[in-house]
Amino acid sequence: MQLLMKKYKYLFPTLLFVLIPWVASAQILPSLGEARSGTYGFQYLKIGPDARSTSMGSSSVADAADVSSLYWNPALAAQLDNSQVMLAHTQYFADISMNYAGYVHRFGSLALGVSLHMLDSGAMDETTELQPGGTGRTFRTTHIAAGISFAQRLTSLFSYGVTLKYLDESIEEVTSRTGVLDAGFFYRVGDTGLRFAVGLSNFGVDADPTGETRRRPGPNETGTETDQDGFIVMDEFADVSPPTTFTLGSAYDLIERDDFIVTITGQLTNPADTQERFSMGAELDYLRRFFIRSGFEFGVDESYLPSFGAGFNFPLYNYGIRADYGFTTREYLGSLHRISLRFDL
Repeated sequence: MQLLMKKYKYLFPTLLFVLIPWVASAQILPSLGEARSGTYGFQYLKIGPDARSTSMGSSSVADAADVSSLYWNPALAAQLDNSQVMLAHTQYFADISMNYAGYVHRFGSLALGVSLHMLDSGAMDETTELQPGGTGRTFRTTHIAAGISFAQRLTSLFSYGVTLKYLDESIEEVTSRTGVLDAGFFYRVGDTGLRFAVGLSNFGVDADPTGETRRRPGPNETGTETDQDGFIVMDEFADVSPPTTFTLGSAYDLIERDDFIVTITGQLTNPADTQERFSMGAELDYLRRFFIRSGFEFGVDESYLPSFGAGFNFPLYNYGIRADYGFTTREYLGSLHRISLRFDL
């Protein structure tokens, strides 16, 4: 009987990485994204904040077993063994930086979390079609998402979680604000090492931008009304929709021994504003101290090389600290570097 169970145990990863890509190619979820590209705002919400998950191809909806669960799937916050704090930094393209901070407090079967996700462009030169070298003006964009999360472990195998987020996006002097909801479910298949998860992110109402921006009239805009300085003043804007995203994923401990664990992950992501993508990743955990990771995202135009990462976990007094690094590259835009620090309390 034991030999039979072991034999069928290894069918799980096969099903995981055969059936999920088939679902993606069959497009059971409607493919409307390509027609909607560029029509949604708050795009920073789609940038993974932590080094571990992104180095595994952003495939962690079923395996974000730390504070990053507040971003990937709040249901996983209830599966943590203890309270945690995480700080993360991403060096994004064109000297743009992104920072993330989160805290999960565990008590009994419940978990409460708070998170702050911020992207800042810094000062950027304004350019136009007629002045590609710059107009002499600069502008700045800031993007903030502040969230509060609740999760509950109903059994040792099942949990759910929700996050309410306040979004604030400022581009030049124009600001968009709204609220959105994240929700997720997590299920562990007994002691098989297999986990499933479903998530819905950034579901909410459209934002009504406020403020005004000024620009020089173009060559075909002669006679257009301008202010006393010769600028066109724009103060009416279209509503901005948040990028609602549905995710379905699995994780499986392919090898689980006392000295090392090999975990594989797979995730199907269906955004409202672009085409579906499938991602997969793997992590080697040695002695619960050293970690090596890699992953790949299928369906992302700029993705042409796997992502990589590593981590180191060490005790400090009665606490634990884990440091992670993640590397992702894009064909034309360049490379991304992420670092994360997690503190077990």
